[in-house]
Amino acid sequence: MQVEKFCYDNKIVKAFGYATVIFAVVGMLAGLWAAIQIYAPATSLNLAPTTFGRIRPLHTNAIIFAFVGNCIFTGVYYSLQRLCKARMFSDKLSWIHFWGWQLIIAAAAVTLLMGYTSGKEYAELEWPIDIAITLIWVVFGINMFGTILQRREKHLYVAIWFYIATWVTVAMLHIVNSFEIPVSFMKSYSWYAGVQDALVQWWYGHNAVAFFLTTPILGLMYYFLPKAANRPVYSYRLSIIHFWALIFIYIWAGPHHLLYTALPDWAQSLGTVFSLMLIFPSWGGMLNGLFTLRGAWDKVREDPVLKFMVVAITCYGMATLEGPLLSLKNISAIAHYSDWIIAHVHIGGLGWNGFMAFAMLYYLVPKMWDTQLYSKKLATNHFWLGTIGIILYAVPLYWAGFTQTLMWKTFTPEGQLKFQFLESVTNIIPMYITRSVGGGLYLAGALLMCYNLAKTIAAGKFIANEAAEAAPLPKNIKHGKEHWHRWIERRPLTLLVVSLIVVVIGGVVEMIPAFLVKSNIPTITSVKPYTPLELQGRDIYVREGCYTCHSQMIRPFRDEVARYGEYSKAGEFVYDHPFQWGSKRTGPDLARIGGKYPDSWHYNHMDDPTSMSPGSVMPAYPWLLDDALDTASTPAKIRVMQKLGVPYPAGFDKTANQDLTAQAEAIAARLKKDKIETPANKEIVALIAYLQRVGTDIKLEQQAAAGKTTMQ
Repeated sequence: MQVEKFCYDNKIVKAFGYATVIFAVVGMLAGLWAAIQIYAPATSLNLAPTTFGRIRPLHTNAIIFAFVGNCIFTGVYYSLQRLCKARMFSDKLSWIHFWGWQLIIAAAAVTLLMGYTSGKEYAELEWPIDIAITLIWVVFGINMFGTILQRREKHLYVAIWFYIATWVTVAMLHIVNSFEIPVSFMKSYSWYAGVQDALVQWWYGHNAVAFFLTTPILGLMYYFLPKAANRPVYSYRLSIIHFWALIFIYIWAGPHHLLYTALPDWAQSLGTVFSLMLIFPSWGGMLNGLFTLRGAWDKVREDPVLKFMVVAITCYGMATLEGPLLSLKNISAIAHYSDWIIAHVHIGGLGWNGFMAFAMLYYLVPKMWDTQLYSKKLATNHFWLGTIGIILYAVPLYWAGFTQTLMWKTFTPEGQLKFQFLESVTNIIPMYITRSVGGGLYLAGALLMCYNLAKTIAAGKFIANEAAEAAPLPKNIKHGKEHWHRWIERRPLTLLVVSLIVVVIGGVVEMIPAFLVKSNIPTITSVKPYTPLELQGRDIYVREGCYTCHSQMIRPFRDEVARYGEYSKAGEFVYDHPFQWGSKRTGPDLARIGGKYPDSWHYNHMDDPTSMSPGSVMPAYPWLLDDALDTASTPAKIRVMQKLGVPYPAGFDKTANQDLTAQAEAIAARLKKDKIETPANKEIVALIAYLQRVGTDIKLEQQAAAGKTTMQ
């Protein structure tokens, strides 16, 4: 049989590996800074780019797309070549992918710190960067499928199934969620509004976790775990069940992030049912990984790579059991909007993603530099620092979550709320401090890894082009009777199409009723479009990341209605592009904030939060008092809103700034009565206008109904 000689490209693997290490440290530093800001707001330095509302999106994007993203590409470029017994399809495409992705990360960091954001969690990047992501993702797909098509191995190994499903599903999620209409070069409005926007966002948000932070890492698990343990995967059949059940069920589960909100009940129930079903394929994958190590536990005790993998897979199992349990309404009622959710997310992020990345790096670097790991003892110390860090991070936040909810929901014997919201914040500050200690230990472990890998690299010699040989894939092979999945494995494009169909089904079933059945979003006649000044103020609210600490969604619970006011209705949000329901309450809900305080209260609160709320952990926003409002953008914003169906009158874009000026001067006059002198053209005035508007439409509806009843 003829044998072909070729070389694996390790240079691209090295480049993505270096990027993984660099962005691990950068992302973790941003996360630690954000964690400290929650109990020490002065560490924001009173600068716009370094407030929690901008650092937190930077942290999430840096960890998800920079750290884990580069980790995925490192593992895929290394394993795919060896599984296909072929060099990557195109070295040029590999490097376009690498540099394109790093430039996207750099652009994301700069724009997020500057306040350019779409205001949608995990999808904050503005439209030019969204387009760049799409193009680079296509480059990655061409390179990956080109490699698969020129493979010398007949069947596609299980890891490749997960790579294919990741590529096609992430493409679908990104494109659907990123529909937006540009206002300017770095400003756009979401195509969707209110309830529909929330549904699309959490369909994307949940499945970004599923298909960017889970399925590709599972692919890496299926490759690197057997390699490191030198044992075959426990069960091929379980791999098949795990793969197809996971990608089919996962896509339906997004609505469980919106339980008890204004989302229609049928969508909430759908999310709950499929979330519970997720336990079975998820745990099937976990058990397949752990059982692969049967008979190899002595090696686990000695090998830090396997130590990291065992804890990573265990954290995967914990997170994928907890996630479905959180989709139960009675548990969601306790956990949602609290720090419990932050703990849950970081069990997956720190334990599953982080530890799998560390294990892969410890495995790859000695292989590619043809040497031994510099110090197993340092790697083991890293393992224990990371493990203790995860425990010190998560346990206080679970405690904080329970404490928050109990304090929010406790009433006195007389039927009054027992605690002010701020008491629930100040009471858990020790838990926040402990969380940051855990994060610091985890970061220290990562820095220890950097030193260990650097010393390993210094001791070895890099193999840029690793020699390999394999027989070419025979053409026109006649296949006898074989397992049905073997037939699919020989046809990568068929696998791609079937994977797409499987994930599209759930999305279509969720989206079509929400977008086409108008009765799902009842209209409220008193709900009117935002005035030009309120629209500008809302954009400032989004720019400053206020949604990262405040929700705008009152659930139909006794304590929330007593604390905040009438529960939220779907029809209130029809002009909200994007929606601002939030996912965490570090500060109180703002859905009924309009009219609750005078204009001067909001002015002073933004200048110095503790002057209005002693003990507040909110940072100050002094630049809002000084920066002039960009009224030149008003006409373009009005025109885009009109295209999105907001019923501004024809030609309103030409007179909108006159309306804006009149409302701003009225607010400035009211502030002057309260001894606050400020020009009407400052950003703080626009923000006050927006905050005074939020939630007032439903009050008008209630007042009208009450008046009608009185007349009858």
